[in-house]
Amino acid sequence: MGFFQSIIDFVVNTGVALPQIAMITLALLLAYIAITKKYEPLLLLPLAFGMLIANIPFAGLSAYDEGGLIHFLYQGIALGIYPPLIFLCIGAMTDFGPLIANPKSALIGLGGQLGIFTAIGGALLISRAIADIVPGFEPFTLAEAVSIGIIGSSDGPTAIYITDRLAEHLLPTIAIAAYSYMALVPVIQPPIMRALTNDKERVIVMPMPKRVTQRQKLVFPFVVTIAVLILIPAAGPLISMLMLGNLIKESGVTDRLTRSLQGDLLNILTLLIGISIGSVATADRILNLQTLLIIFLGLAAFAFGTMGGVLVAKLLCKMTGGKINPLIGNSGVSAMPMAARVSQKLAQEYNPQNHVLMHAMGPIVASTIGSAIVAGIFIAILGG
Repeated sequence: MGFFQSIIDFVVNTGVALPQIAMITLALLLAYIAITKKYEPLLLLPLAFGMLIANIPFAGLSAYDEGGLIHFLYQGIALGIYPPLIFLCIGAMTDFGPLIANPKSALIGLGGQLGIFTAIGGALLISRAIADIVPGFEPFTLAEAVSIGIIGSSDGPTAIYITDRLAEHLLPTIAIAAYSYMALVPVIQPPIMRALTNDKERVIVMPMPKRVTQRQKLVFPFVVTIAVLILIPAAGPLISMLMLGNLIKESGVTDRLTRSLQGDLLNILTLLIGISIGSVATADRILNLQTLLIIFLGLAAFAFGTMGGVLVAKLLCKMTGGKINPLIGNSGVSAMPMAARVSQKLAQEYNPQNHVLMHAMGPIVASTIGSAIVAGIFIAILGG
């Protein structure tokens, strides 16, 4: 009895309650998954550790402990600094050549946004239905529903950026869901792709992409940046940084910057974002019915985004007389480059001589731009 009483006394004296114990256990589980299963370990491991230290009472290591280390690190998210910088790094790793060579692939990226709007509608309708039968449950506002819907873009930085502006209290749940589903791309997407395509479509060999000149690649970032800043300035921080990173890469005269953006800076930012998100994942924010609903809606958003991309690809296949393999439609979501690898792997299962990887990159980069623009539109409308 003395041993157990000592444990009880420790729990009482330190303020540790069952919710905190549950969150600490969840943090250890996420760390285990990151290490053993290698699911998004670069982000998930620091996120799990941030969650761990944030839920230890009196440690002063959550984002809400003003003046502490983690509070200052979290300002990179609160002030909208980290996500645009991540886009800067992504731009330095991205080849817009496939999109420039085949502008029609942008329509597939547009179809991939279906998941966003499906989840928004689902969040509003389902939460209101639950509120009618569960006392005390508050239905989602439009701003919260939009933040949840962005999970369907499969673009982690965009999800973080818009959620911090429209529904900051949902940030840890939405970020964890977004990156978890990105890691599960190879599991979630293939069954949907098989269900929506037939054997004849799966073996289509697409013609080689048109050659894209260096001048076209240099002009593209300027054109997109100017157009977005004029038409949708709220999307400017993300799009302009994406295009700057790409311009640095394509210019051919800034190799040192390119290497830094693709390597060291990206790794540091991923670490800081992981710790920062984990530091707001406290028990009162995670352990509730809203969290379960967000996880469900996030999965639906991701699935419908994949479906939208594949269906648009099937339509383009018919319109072009069978020149587009609908299996690249899964790349209508922004899970770069994992979705393109899934397209390639599945296409080669049905035709070992098929190579659709470069074709699939067009919809992915279009979706990355598209989801950032959608986020900018919602921020402008809702006043984030």
